[in-house]
Amino acid sequence: MKVKAVILAGGEGTRLATLTAKRAKPAVPFGGKYRIIDFTLSNCVNSGIFDVLILTQYRPHSLNDHIERGRPWDLDRSFTGGVQILQPYKGRRDTDWYAGTADAVTQNLNFVRRGRPEYVLILSGDHIYEMDYDVLIQYHRDKGADATLCVISVPLDEASRYGILDVDEEYRVTDFLEKPPNPPGTLANMGVYVFTYSVLERLLQEDHGKGDSNHDFGKDIIPRMISEGMNVFAYPYGGYWIDVGTIEAYWEAHMDLLSQPPSLNLNDRTWVIHTKSEERPPVQIASGARINNSLLTHGTVISENAIVERSVLAPGVFVGPNAVIRESVILTDAYIEAGAVVERCILDKFVVVGHNARVGVLSEVGELGITCVGKNTHIPAGYTVGQNCILGTDLRLENFEKYKDRVVPNNTELGYSSKK
Repeated sequence: MKVKAVILAGGEGTRLATLTAKRAKPAVPFGGKYRIIDFTLSNCVNSGIFDVLILTQYRPHSLNDHIERGRPWDLDRSFTGGVQILQPYKGRRDTDWYAGTADAVTQNLNFVRRGRPEYVLILSGDHIYEMDYDVLIQYHRDKGADATLCVISVPLDEASRYGILDVDEEYRVTDFLEKPPNPPGTLANMGVYVFTYSVLERLLQEDHGKGDSNHDFGKDIIPRMISEGMNVFAYPYGGYWIDVGTIEAYWEAHMDLLSQPPSLNLNDRTWVIHTKSEERPPVQIASGARINNSLLTHGTVISENAIVERSVLAPGVFVGPNAVIRESVILTDAYIEAGAVVERCILDKFVVVGHNARVGVLSEVGELGITCVGKNTHIPAGYTVGQNCILGTDLRLENFEKYKDRVVPNNTELGYSSKK
């Protein structure tokens, strides 16, 4: 049984604000030492799938540098497929930027076809979950399916973000609506598909010639298969899964790692999440420091009398004397100077929080109010940045000087606009 995995990793991820200003969504750091795409890649190799295509588009440089030849995932091989990273290209035929998820696969169909796979997994590179795809493929075969969709139950107030399905008693899909404004149910498409290859190729080639198509699996391919009476089945997934497509979801997924027991067990040695790791020294914790319910990654330095509570710190983070970090996600090489307070924040790489500055507010009432600070931004000493703020990348003192009282109000967008 030959299986090829195609990972769609070209997402711009605009709802992640400044976190995707300089990188694709699947390349966003997660869980201290990982990138989001590590979970899908690790699912592949843990399921015995070593023939993987990664389709990129938006700002692929961080992703290319992270994956390279795939050695951390044991994908640096050629005879059994290995990993290939493919980007849009101009050719003699009609090729261009991908119009939709199905079009991305169509434009790379020659690569998908190589090795004559019997089944093709279509996966998203920006979800956090652990799944044995071998069990999924066996389910697909047992059902005699043309396509199988992985599904999960979601809260009704979030259902409009997903494709919503209806199924019969055998889990055959009878109806499918892509992101309906008034969802009729809560059974949601996870964006994890298995196709019988011969069926997939025919569908994509036919869809390619349709002028009125969005060339998208959720909007076009799956609804068409259902309307034509093809064998489309749902695979009910009962584990932890989250689309970290918003700042709130990204933050909540990190807090899930800190729950007791954690929603996703990164210590499970039977299902290792592989990644490209940096060479960093051990964690250093000075006397008087207090660490509570947190994840500290290699190279972090916690100075004397500093406090870190319910937070995730990536490699190389420095926490100065008497500084406080609560309910926050701090990415690689961020520098929290002495006396600074960071609460319910996401700080991107190389952010500096100046001496006695305060960023974010730990509010127990109302909205989460998460403040997100972009890569390389320096928050000046003594300044206060309120809750639910979005600060862009590369900001310096001159960008803050208009706030004469040294207070950036709640809900401020500075150096970044969500209205694009």
